Amino acid sequence: MTRMNGGSAVRVQRVVMPGSGVESWTVLGDDSGPVEPVERFLAFLAAVERSPNTVKAYAHDLKDWFTFLAGRGLDWQAVTLEDVAGFVAWLRLPPGRGTGGWRYCLLWTVTAPSRA
Repeated sequence: MTRMNGGSAVRVQRVVMPGSGVESWTVLGDDSGPVEPVERFLAFLAAVERSPNTVKAYAHDLKDWFTFLAGRGLDWQAVTLEDVAGFVAWLRLPPGRGTGGWRYCLLWTVTAPSRA
């Protein structure tokens, strides 16, 4: 997997498929290589013919997720519910303190369990 040293250089990149000209998106790590788990998911979205705008939205959200994880030294395969809650809080930080300001994240909707 691509290295992400604190996530400072993680970025979303537009790609155009040779021959077909189909547009898609990927997430590149610090070494400018694709972040493999993200790449697999975005390839799946493209394979099931999701809109390029949908793929782009997920790419940006996954970039934020992996930036958050890298900044805290967390492995994406071992995150806890507390880590997810920390990510949601991180997204809500004021401009300049998190990802640049308040924004909606397509990936996560956190709801409390109902008590019957």
